[in-house]
Amino acid sequence: KEEELPKKFVGISPCFRKEIGSHGIDTKGLFRVHQFNKVEQFIFSKPENSWELHEELLENAEELMKDLNIPYRVVNVCTGDIGTVAAKKYDIEAWSPRQEKYVEVISCSNCTDYQARRLNIRMGEIGAEGKEIIHTLNSTALATSRTIVAIIENNQREDGSVVVPEPLRVYGWKRSDYAS
Repeated sequence: KEEELPKKFVGISPCFRKEIGSHGIDTKGLFRVHQFNKVEQFIFSKPENSWELHEELLENAEELMKDLNIPYRVVNVCTGDIGTVAAKKYDIEAWSPRQEKYVEVISCSNCTDYQARRLNIRMGEIGAEGKEIIHTLNSTALATSRTIVAIIENNQREDGSVVVPEPLRVYGWKRSDYAS
């Protein structure tokens, strides 16, 4: 029903990926793995609200990066690099001191009506004529392995200890730093 939109969801799931590349340090370890867990944000939206909600998803993801003390930048991905599903996509890239460059950790997409058309998701009264296609949006909140790498790399001290970001301390981290 139109008055119930937007519908906002968050979910966590195991993800599986066949990564391209078979050699080198950046194809091994926690950053590029075959299986990982991910927290995803998802919104069903009225078409006229989807661009505003896309910015909200991005703000949510940025807030997590700030809270975890991870230096990052937002990239507005050019249309030639986003494929056919998304109408607009942002990537959030975390600074990697080891690689001395930014690496992608979050993607935030407004798929407008592409997915909804394929799935025939519409808004309106049940049985009514002329139901309108909705818009779908999605954004990674956290990809766990890449986030762990970013936390460790950006919070490691000269002596090898790692400063645990404040928001994580309530989940069992009693001290602010841990030695290697």
